[in-house]
Amino acid sequence: MEYKIKIRLVDCKVVSILSALVFAASISFAQNKRLDEINFGDTKSETKHTLEVYLSDTAHNELGDFGRRMLPYVRPTFQGGTIAFTMKVDPAEQNYLTVKCWGSEKDEAMVMLFINGRQVGYRHLGDIDLLHRGNGSPPALGRYYYITLPLPKQQTIENKEVRLELRSYGSIWDYGETFERYQKDMVAPTRIFYKAFTHTDPYFTEKGRHPTTVSIGELPLRETPGPEIIERLKRRVNQSLEDILQKEDTINQLESWFLADAYRVSWTVAYQNPKVVDKVAASIDKFYRELKENPDLIYSDNSIYNPDWLNAGPYAITVRLLWNQLMAKLDNAITIGDTSILRREAWSYIFKQHLNHSTTHRRHYTNQSMIIDWFMYEANRALMLINPAQALPEYQTLKYLYESLGMTPWLGKETGAGPEEPLGDNYWQLTDKGLTKELGFVGYYGEVLDWVVHLYEGTTIPECSGTGDAKIKAQMIKMMKARSYFRYPDADDEGYKAMRAEAVVGWRDGNHYPGNVLYGDRGIAWDATPLMTAANTLDPYALGMAQQMIEDNQFFQLLAEKMKLGGLRVTKSLLHIPDQYDFVKSQQKSSYRLPMSVGMPDFVFSDEENGVVAIKNGTDILYASLYWRARNAVNNLAKVHYITPEKQHVANIYVESEFEPSGMYFIRPGWVNLGFADWREFYPKDIQSAHTGEKLPIAKIPDRVKFKPGDENIYAGKADLYKMTYGNYFIVMNTSSDKTFEVKVPEYFQKGKILTIGENEGSHKLLNFMLEPQSTKVIFKK
Repeated sequence: MEYKIKIRLVDCKVVSILSALVFAASISFAQNKRLDEINFGDTKSETKHTLEVYLSDTAHNELGDFGRRMLPYVRPTFQGGTIAFTMKVDPAEQNYLTVKCWGSEKDEAMVMLFINGRQVGYRHLGDIDLLHRGNGSPPALGRYYYITLPLPKQQTIENKEVRLELRSYGSIWDYGETFERYQKDMVAPTRIFYKAFTHTDPYFTEKGRHPTTVSIGELPLRETPGPEIIERLKRRVNQSLEDILQKEDTINQLESWFLADAYRVSWTVAYQNPKVVDKVAASIDKFYRELKENPDLIYSDNSIYNPDWLNAGPYAITVRLLWNQLMAKLDNAITIGDTSILRREAWSYIFKQHLNHSTTHRRHYTNQSMIIDWFMYEANRALMLINPAQALPEYQTLKYLYESLGMTPWLGKETGAGPEEPLGDNYWQLTDKGLTKELGFVGYYGEVLDWVVHLYEGTTIPECSGTGDAKIKAQMIKMMKARSYFRYPDADDEGYKAMRAEAVVGWRDGNHYPGNVLYGDRGIAWDATPLMTAANTLDPYALGMAQQMIEDNQFFQLLAEKMKLGGLRVTKSLLHIPDQYDFVKSQQKSSYRLPMSVGMPDFVFSDEENGVVAIKNGTDILYASLYWRARNAVNNLAKVHYITPEKQHVANIYVESEFEPSGMYFIRPGWVNLGFADWREFYPKDIQSAHTGEKLPIAKIPDRVKFKPGDENIYAGKADLYKMTYGNYFIVMNTSSDKTFEVKVPEYFQKGKILTIGENEGSHKLLNFMLEPQSTKVIFKK
């Protein structure tokens, strides 16, 4: 059924909020404080709510429940269908909209919420999120899930009802620099939306049991694929190596690195092949000649990814890996024009230029910092082998690695007056508990164990395992354990037993719901293997994760998925997997399994520096980022992912906070695309933000840190204390390093149970308590 929509753009008041948006949450989830409900696909309910649609039809799921979806144009454009309806709101309270979806459905569409003709939230990485963005996987196989967004108070104040719209769009490519590359056409229907609710409690759920078709505790194991995938992998790697070895043209940086790495792998065609040494030497020679002609090549070589990060790093690793074979060639002369130069001097020049660039172009986002500093360290190590007099002291480049790994304060790029210190002299790239900071908790982009393993391997002696830096190895194990709390049990896309990475509450996770199937390392990444941490550390926790993945038969499935990806980076990453697999399989069985696994003990993991908490409470799993995408100012927003055997909730809600104000404010601009900058404001001018003009307070900035309102800054949006009520959970977190807060327990939770590790105070009355710096309490009331 299809209706022609009549869009009514309602003139709406833009109210400037003059104080911090602090909204006390309800203390009793049982009331739900529902204001209104629309059942999509039900004629009576749709008529009652003045439904108007364009390019929409009704559809049903396998349970027979009907809802409504949006359709693409016959000739697709970036926009698709629209559903508009009127809902009741509370004119004085903070209101929320929750939509109900079926978790077995897949789509790759984007759906934005509009209120009174204005867009709610941002399309990419906003603190107020978009309503839905599919990534082609079922978010909660066999269960319903609920998505909750806050309605802007400046759009609901003094109103008893509002006009809401769900507008559909095609998928986006986060890195597209033009509208055509960024915004794709909508070519297929959205998922079905079954119901929508308005309410004033941050937590909303329907009463009664929720039907399911999947039992997470009884999921079957995969039977295929099996070990045969290893032989396919070897054929692919050897074919790629053959192609590079047979090239008549000079090979490039990545190809040189691939050959050098394969030279030591016995099952490859490159193993101890003298052609490898000749080809990589000729490649580095050519790069030197081109660099002398074009000095910018050191950060613009288009044969590698992110050349301003890698510079000549792949060549540096090549030198380290093949040092015994290349050293005899260093005092040979190479020609450049009508002159000649010793190869030792030519190659030294390359790596010296690399150091000059990378030391003065460091970045503070953790994964970027690690990558730049890793290749910087490799360049200096190559220089120490080739021409030690031109190298930096080993301790200096090793210190850069320690800075990127959160083992010593990160001080930024080098200047003529010393380190720049853009974030002061006490900013650490990792939290004390081992999570990355960018600025708060990071999901998929925070899965940096693969880069840490590469850093560690860079400090080893080739062919001498266990010779890497012991401090880096210890930090790697610490990080691995911290990440382990952020894997939860779920079905894979085909309904088999798996663990998934938590990404809903991650600051830089735009379309990672559901998260990747992931146990230890993110083996699907272009430069990673699924067993690299276990193989390099033999830590019992790392081995336990790897063995759990193999037992669930997700290891071979992951390889099968990775083999679908193209590109030399992916092929190169396959190189060490067969040997790592044999090595891990030969180890004794570890008793460790991932903490969120079914049947594991209950726990609370909190990281106050990142403002994130992970809770396992019986069959409940709750992740929350209380410090949520507050880049410019304190926003009092949190992101929640609540998982039960029956359903899931993805909620963007308001919480309470306390902080020391700076006296400065950030005024929300009228951005509708990115939630953090005015880049790529590609969309038609009639799409306007519902948040324009909102005034947010800025927390106190340390004296030595350069800052002006509008800057992204780790200090600007972080509060000292957060209090969040969500359903049966009351969470209070002290993120400060030197303040103690008295916390009054809401009445509903005064007979609750403290879940925090090491405490179980039963059900006697809890009135208030003192919360020490860098600590969290979680109270549960059934």
